[in-house]
Amino acid sequence: MRYRLVDVFHFVSHFVFARSLAISDASPHSSQPDPAWNGQLLPGVVTSEANNVPFLPYYVPAGDQSIDDASSAVEYSPGFVSQHDLHFIGGTQHISHVPSSTVTLRFFGGRVECFGQTSPHHGQGNVFVDGHLVAIIDAYSPKLYNQQRILNLDGLKRAHHTLRIIFTGSSHPTVSGPFLSIDAFVVGPQTDHQARDLPRPTASGSWRLTREGTTGVAAMQLAVVSDKHAVIIDKVEHNPLSISGHPAWGALYDLEKNTIMPLDLLSNSFCAGGSWLSNGTLLNVGGNPVVADKTGAADFGDFNGLQSVRMLHPCDSGECNIYEEPNRIRLATPRWYNSVTRLEDGSVMIIGGSFRGGWMNNRTTNNPTIEYWPPKNLHGQNGLPIRLQFLIRTLNANLFPIAFTLPDGRVFLAANRDAIIYDWKKNTELQLPKIPNRVQVMICGGSNIDDTRPSYEISSSELASNQCSRIALSESGIKNGWTVEYMPVPRIMPDAVTLPDGKILILNGARSGIAGYGNVKGRMGQSNAANPVFQSILYDPTAPIGQRFSSSGIPPSGIPRLYHSVASLTPSGAIMIAGSNPNLDRSNAEYGTEYRVEWLYPPYTAAKRPIYTGVPSKLGYGKSFVLHLPNVEKFRSADVALMDLGFVTHGLHMNARLVYLKCSVVAKDSRVLQVYGPSSAGLYPPGPAWLYVLIDGIPSVGKKVMVGDGEGPPVDQAAIDNMLAKTTVVDKLHPPMGSTSER
Repeated sequence: MRYRLVDVFHFVSHFVFARSLAISDASPHSSQPDPAWNGQLLPGVVTSEANNVPFLPYYVPAGDQSIDDASSAVEYSPGFVSQHDLHFIGGTQHISHVPSSTVTLRFFGGRVECFGQTSPHHGQGNVFVDGHLVAIIDAYSPKLYNQQRILNLDGLKRAHHTLRIIFTGSSHPTVSGPFLSIDAFVVGPQTDHQARDLPRPTASGSWRLTREGTTGVAAMQLAVVSDKHAVIIDKVEHNPLSISGHPAWGALYDLEKNTIMPLDLLSNSFCAGGSWLSNGTLLNVGGNPVVADKTGAADFGDFNGLQSVRMLHPCDSGECNIYEEPNRIRLATPRWYNSVTRLEDGSVMIIGGSFRGGWMNNRTTNNPTIEYWPPKNLHGQNGLPIRLQFLIRTLNANLFPIAFTLPDGRVFLAANRDAIIYDWKKNTELQLPKIPNRVQVMICGGSNIDDTRPSYEISSSELASNQCSRIALSESGIKNGWTVEYMPVPRIMPDAVTLPDGKILILNGARSGIAGYGNVKGRMGQSNAANPVFQSILYDPTAPIGQRFSSSGIPPSGIPRLYHSVASLTPSGAIMIAGSNPNLDRSNAEYGTEYRVEWLYPPYTAAKRPIYTGVPSKLGYGKSFVLHLPNVEKFRSADVALMDLGFVTHGLHMNARLVYLKCSVVAKDSRVLQVYGPSSAGLYPPGPAWLYVLIDGIPSVGKKVMVGDGEGPPVDQAAIDNMLAKTTVVDKLHPPMGSTSER
């Protein structure tokens, strides 16, 4: 069998234009400055001044109701007393140190949160809903924090409920005479779109859809990091998961137990890119600035994220932390909506983006450069960014450009209607034919709305595109140009997930509008898109044209998955589906923030799946190894798939890759395969991969392997020192001067 590199980039769905962070309609004659979020204060939010307001968990999402501790709706038994302080919600809280003292709230809704103090002197309480013990509050923390979420109950039936909290008097072993404080409740009636039922189970041997688990933080970015875990990253907002006294915007998801552990990010990771280094480190780069002007306390983090480099080192045991040191480890220039691709030497290329957020990219915000991590001394730049004309030609729709490293080491790039092959060693661009039919967003789905139209002229009801485009990146293929096919329905913001058998699952997204929130006419809540597409479709690239798309047997979802949705293949072979948050901050209004996880199981997950042993921990290039198949008897075909499951965000699956390795059956034993590692680092760049064995088209469970020697990429300390010496952390509202000019 020969090597086959599946051209997954032809099917990666991406929306590169018309992203926005505004919450109000922009006037065409407005003379107001254009801050990073184009935002306005949310109702009831007090303006923060230069980070003087701490980012606290208490928040009332749109569609929810806050009930203060002093409300007549809250009843206390003797033992609770009222305290007054400006640091408390509404200026008061109730506190008790008397065991068995009780607080009762009767409410209507499907979820309830309780806020209070946590400290070394606070203890526990038993939580009853309608007479049933459902949770235990533990308000102990090493430090004193106000306005902390001490209880979060979701998934209740939307009905009248009685919540009762009984202070137990128990706490940390070192605490004597603990307290329990009640500052406020937030209750939320679940809206219709949150209450949709799952479809009925399908017939045996077909697809299956389930809901299990919650992400804790809105799933704007997703990456599988081990056989058992995935990392989820969000922007700075009021997620229900907390860490170190503030809402978390990162979480480690256990793929087997469907549990979560918060991760403590330092900088605002909104709209960052991600990729892997050759030593297995996950990089998360760029993001959003600290924002305090014209917006609320929801909109800022502790550190400017525009030049941040966040590192998650290999953590197969589940003991994971994200490492940041913003003043020493950073990018040369700000990058919001940048793309990242793995290179054959184990480093990564960081591509484009914007100097700051806004409605869409333009010549004043565009960052038309690439840089590398670690920094390289290339083309006389010595660690500084390198200008790319492609990123100038593709304005205004060139955020999150599609990037894919080719087997010869060059990089395919696509944005707006243009595509090139970039030789990063020679710094040359080979222009490809323009993407047909004026569809400016590709490669499956998107929009043909003119990227020069202002937001106030665009409607959420304008139909998306159903076009898919393919091109073979050979000399003859480039000459022949793009082949156009059409999905059964239009789709904006879809995800495209490559399966081990080479088929592509297209899911999530909407039929109309554009990506982003808070900009266009006829918004649904804050969403710029409307008419969610609930039905997934499967694309078979080997089927005859006209028969490649099918939804047969695939159950539709009941959850709208719009802006900031994600989906990824997992080691088990199931597809993890999460996210959707077309809002400035957490919301429970129509098309609100979605934390529920869905699992789509292809038919092969119900079949007898091959089991294999013998895979080495490191796959050498061109080196052979032997796989044993203890549960396999007679078979017709065998394939070994080496996959990068991708860093997923905004419909872009960075680095998603499928390579079928050369393999053959050992003649003396049909249960043994001789397999060869990829022939070159261009075919599969060094670093982590997942190995699936397919017997007669049925894939095994995937196992993580390291391609290459597991060492880190080359480090040029002189280039690093020069980059740090000649660049600075740039102000949040002003592009860097001179840092992107040709030298």
